[in-house]
Amino acid sequence: MNKPLRRVAIFCGLLIFSLLIRDNWLQFVDGDSLKNDPHNRRVLINEYAKPRGDIIVGGKAVTGHKTTGDSDFQYERTYTDGAEWAPVTGFASQVYGTTLLEGVEDKILTGDDDRLFFNRTIDMLTGKQQQGGDVVTTLNSKAQDAAFKGLGDKKGAVAAINPQTGAILALASTPSYDPSTIADGSAKDSKAWSALQADKNQPMLNRALRQTYPPGSTFKIVTAAAALDNGLYSSIDEPTDSPLPYTLPGTTTTLNNEGPLPCHNATLKVALEVSCNTVFGHMGAQLGQAKMLAQADKFGFNKSLDIPVRTVASNFSNGMNSSQVALSSIGQFNTAATPLQMAMVAGAVANNGKLMTPYMVDQLRAPNLNVVQENSPKELDQAMTPQTAQKIQGMMEAVVSGGTGTMAQIPGVTVGGKTGTAQHGENNSGLPYAWFISYAKTAQGSPVAVAVVVEDGNANREEISGGGLAAPIAKSVMEAVLNK
Repeated sequence: MNKPLRRVAIFCGLLIFSLLIRDNWLQFVDGDSLKNDPHNRRVLINEYAKPRGDIIVGGKAVTGHKTTGDSDFQYERTYTDGAEWAPVTGFASQVYGTTLLEGVEDKILTGDDDRLFFNRTIDMLTGKQQQGGDVVTTLNSKAQDAAFKGLGDKKGAVAAINPQTGAILALASTPSYDPSTIADGSAKDSKAWSALQADKNQPMLNRALRQTYPPGSTFKIVTAAAALDNGLYSSIDEPTDSPLPYTLPGTTTTLNNEGPLPCHNATLKVALEVSCNTVFGHMGAQLGQAKMLAQADKFGFNKSLDIPVRTVASNFSNGMNSSQVALSSIGQFNTAATPLQMAMVAGAVANNGKLMTPYMVDQLRAPNLNVVQENSPKELDQAMTPQTAQKIQGMMEAVVSGGTGTMAQIPGVTVGGKTGTAQHGENNSGLPYAWFISYAKTAQGSPVAVAVVVEDGNANREEISGGGLAAPIAKSVMEAVLNK
């Protein structure tokens, strides 16, 4: 071979070698990223070319699918009671993607999860259409229904858990939306999406998991736990040596109570029963920043969780002065919590101090109903000693039997609770948030703990209270779990 031909052959060989390298690089290195690229229309076509698996509650699907007649997107997601379940399911849209359980468990639901490889292989060999797997939740349909209907046209959220396991029983958020209205790419769905995005009430916001509020007096449970665990008091019937009036440390500002309450030198039990700001503010300042922060962290503050949907972290600040610690200890200043976080606080009390990790997926199942993953209860932290928890149970039960939470009473059931009316807005200019956290205790233990927050912009300021607005909703959720 002469020299020019040899050079051409070598050059052609290098080109072929480069193409082979590039081809293998695209297939084995960039393959997954290209396959999952949101701009790759083939991914969406493949996803909606087969029936999507279902999200299951109490043995029944709250999702479904229907054929579209479209040559590309053959199937479309449907929802049963979509607005009620949207804070759990999220949405699966041919245009706008997926959120919440629809997003986190997308590969199981589409059938593309690696754990379903055997099922896909069998379907391919038998010529059967590929299907998605199912997500079996821990949710209780009666509790969810009670929570959603209890909130009604009010803005707010409810979270309910099993304190002994951490299983989530209800997650309601209002106002809500129907995910079916944005499931496809029609002009009607596009209009619905635009309306949802423009709505100032944020119906697509999951307030139970991703909105923090000042918890107000419900946070006094955390402060009481810090006081008892750190030996500030040995008994709930011990006088707290709290002044009235109480001036915040380093200021001339007087901390007020809601009305003429018996808060001067009140016992811990009485102070919680009537919700004395002065007692718990003074208590927090005495304990100091480090002890209060440590106690809040034990309850789950300052950390986000995957349940498996990611929650936002509730907040108890660091670097505060004594007056700020006092305000934070009554659930004000920078203290902020999600409804799920406050359900965890009530649950830890009910479970004798042991805080369980919340979760809302019980099983992931293959299309043939084989279980590919099963979740089990896990301890998150020991929020307080069992002795402290039992003392606080006595205090919370007194709140319901004869204090500010009497509207949560359930005949024949021991109920513990704590009300809260949290200020918000500059100089308390906004309508306060009504809170109630609670648990129900039976002979078998404490099967449910609930947190309710209501932002009722239509109520008169004087009518907003945790005991009046939030406690009846919590009661209905507890009754639903107990089959009362």
